Amino acid sequence: MPTTPTGPWPRVEATLNPDGTSQVVIGGTSHTLSAPSIADARNQVISLVAHHAAQLGRPLYALTRDPTGTWPIIISPNGDVAPDPERRPSAETSAGDSSAHEAGRSSPEGPGPVGGLSPEAPAPADRDARTAPDETAWTDQPVSQDPGPADMPAEARAWQAADEDTPAPLPNHGETRERRSFLKATEIEQPATQGWRGRASRLGVRMSPSPAERSERSDVHAVSQHWPGPRTIAVVNGKGGAGKTPATVLLSAVFARHGGAGVIAWDANQTRGTLGWRTDQGPHEATVLDLLPQAERLLGTGAQSADLAHYVHHQTGDRYDVLRSQPLQLAADQRVTPRDVDLIWSVVGKYYRLVVIDTGNDESDPVWLQVMEHADQIVVPTTTRADHAEAGALLLDALRGRDDRSRRLAENAVAVVTQADPRASRSDINAVINGYSDLAREVVTIPHDPAIVDGVLRWDSLRPTTQRAWLHAAAAVAGGL
Repeated sequence: MPTTPTGPWPRVEATLNPDGTSQVVIGGTSHTLSAPSIADARNQVISLVAHHAAQLGRPLYALTRDPTGTWPIIISPNGDVAPDPERRPSAETSAGDSSAHEAGRSSPEGPGPVGGLSPEAPAPADRDARTAPDETAWTDQPVSQDPGPADMPAEARAWQAADEDTPAPLPNHGETRERRSFLKATEIEQPATQGWRGRASRLGVRMSPSPAERSERSDVHAVSQHWPGPRTIAVVNGKGGAGKTPATVLLSAVFARHGGAGVIAWDANQTRGTLGWRTDQGPHEATVLDLLPQAERLLGTGAQSADLAHYVHHQTGDRYDVLRSQPLQLAADQRVTPRDVDLIWSVVGKYYRLVVIDTGNDESDPVWLQVMEHADQIVVPTTTRADHAEAGALLLDALRGRDDRSRRLAENAVAVVTQADPRASRSDINAVINGYSDLAREVVTIPHDPAIVDGVLRWDSLRPTTQRAWLHAAAAVAGGL
């Protein structure tokens, strides 16, 4: 004896759009689905309705609308699809006529008007052939029995084919109804710690921080981040004395002091790099030339992070490490190759989260070019001297014309303008700032500070205004990582 579904509840209506999106309303609850095509959308609708049918333990009637027309079907809990025997499909039914879901059931004698056509009104022959098959094909059909291809309209067969030919993807059961969470993400701002506001807070009068203190907190937050995988910052300018080494040292100090360990400053200058002279020496005199023969071992599974202490110099106050070059030897005696650069980077990238590279002055050097291949962010330091500023600008121009990757590095560059000469006027500084504003993503100025000019560079030796400027410069760099 054939089985037929019982009861029209819950009402199921589905509207499929040409772009593959669909809206399904089941018992008053709306679901929005998305698929690459109409065929995939049919799969999703069938799967979703079948899921609800399985929960109720019986098939569900569905009125489906797609670009080809309106198709009343029955979807069983196991995902089988059959035409609704009590309603006719129609290519003319209005997508907004929600009453059609029940209109087909109003008369015990047969289906009522669908799409504006009554059974007594003859339809054009071509429409009959496509959307008005023999009524016996729609009656007395078991839900699990598929109608024959000759008896089912092509568009209705597409619904059944969606279930038969391809596996139905899991539907997105996200509903438009949203429950308000009992959990609220609230952030209580720390009271002021600086200036008169900070003094008042320490006396028990809670004060909110000033805009300047909020800005500083934002920069601290930026430089304290940890990124997935190692990040490499290349400090570049083709002119000596432009401030590459101080920038390398102080950026490393900012990131290490605020973000924790895992920061290394690497001197990749083959022509008497001075990073070792501007930083503290560890209990040995090792340089990059001592690390290179041990690179393969350090990359092995048996190596430990503490093994690097034989080759790097830890800065106890500023918490970063330094990989030195050998400034006492001629460049010809300590020449490294692009392959050596890759090998060194593999080692430091394995043990450190942030690599800051102090580069040389020869932009045509294969080593310099290979460093650029590993860079995620470049920093262009310059002073207010015209030759330093011009050298940095020419470098950015050259990178833009090199290849797409170099162009992106240039466009994302951060320029750091240091007032190395205390006699530099405000107009001199503004001229450099304005010139770089069209070349770099961000331009940061550093005030004159005697501690930067010569000798070992330590963070605590800087003036507070200089420290604040370098913190902002590091935050600008972090924005590109």
